Amino acid sequence: MSKNHDVVIVGGGLVGASLAIALQRIGVDCALVEANGGDAPPPVFDQRNLSFAAATINALTALGVMAKLRSPTGPIRRIHVSRAGDFGRVKLEAADYDRPWFGQVVVARDFGLALEARLAELPALVRYRPARFVRLGEVVDGRRAVVIADAAGEQVLQARLVVGCDGTASMVRQACGIGTLEHDYLQTLFVARVRAERGPDGTAWERFTDTGPTALLPRGDRHYGFIHGVPRSEAAAVAALDDTAFLARAQAAIGWRAGRLIEVGPRSSYPLARVLARELVAPRVVLMGNAAQTIHPIGAQGFNLGLRDALTLAELIENDRSALGDAAQLDAYVARRGPDREQTLAFSDGLARFTGNQRPAARGLRSLGLFATSASDSLKANLVGGAMGFRGDVPALCREDAA
Repeated sequence: MSKNHDVVIVGGGLVGASLAIALQRIGVDCALVEANGGDAPPPVFDQRNLSFAAATINALTALGVMAKLRSPTGPIRRIHVSRAGDFGRVKLEAADYDRPWFGQVVVARDFGLALEARLAELPALVRYRPARFVRLGEVVDGRRAVVIADAAGEQVLQARLVVGCDGTASMVRQACGIGTLEHDYLQTLFVARVRAERGPDGTAWERFTDTGPTALLPRGDRHYGFIHGVPRSEAAAVAALDDTAFLARAQAAIGWRAGRLIEVGPRSSYPLARVLARELVAPRVVLMGNAAQTIHPIGAQGFNLGLRDALTLAELIENDRSALGDAAQLDAYVARRGPDREQTLAFSDGLARFTGNQRPAARGLRSLGLFATSASDSLKANLVGGAMGFRGDVPALCREDAA
């Protein structure tokens, strides 16, 4: 016996859970296939610091998620960008654009708990957990078979649309035979909570070096989110540092912008690589989030981009429920997401490569670029618009009137 759903979402992480909430809001029969059993948060809900763009805040407010956060968020009121060894800097002030902030910093674990609290309020949502994706079947009569397995064995779900939100190593993507374009930045990113002599004042400090990016993000608990990229060859040595030595390294990397760094919390690390799906759709299947694009964290665009993927799909379904999952609707999804996706990928990858280029000629070009951006209102406005999530055809829930 098989079970029918309009939409089956494989992956209950940040994007998958957000999509389920958006689809339930418009009354779509959807199911969520989750590897996690619900007794503990998924691994992605850790101590990473997520920078939510203004468009993301608007959408999550409209979806009822922001109200579920238990901890205060950290508003980003200004952004300060510089590079070690280069002249020039870029400073952006939200007040200059009549905004209270560009975005807000949220701890991934807090966000995960808020998503779970919101999901628990949706009695019509079917959750298969713990369960794992096994394979896809053929399309028959406008539905695609999805085979999943749990403690009781395998079962078949029939869906008008299958959404792969199952991460960088997506099994749904592999089942569709969709290849990837990959680039290894040969860097490892360390993430931690740090406390400084001066508490956050709303400034996000971004500092680029020859060996990777470093940032201090203003959290809502009077700590900073610290992000530090190191060459892959040095990652093991950095991981082995005790707290005193790690703080000294952090201080040298970010400088004294927040005063002396005096405390560091648990650290985690992640290899940095870009993995892009060659195609976003297959018959009755769409990929989104990290399954569609895993990008460099420079500019903090990953989840913000994935959420706009989810909201665009939900909006297309709401506008034409009868076409749910058909080829024309998926083609419309790809076309609509194209400009935002391409611009965001170009920004993230271009910035990562350009700021990491150690050639002497690049230093002069970067300095000129920093000076030009700082002096140009139009360049800064374009940078601000992208940072706030307003690229391309923005989903309605991302606009302020929706929130």
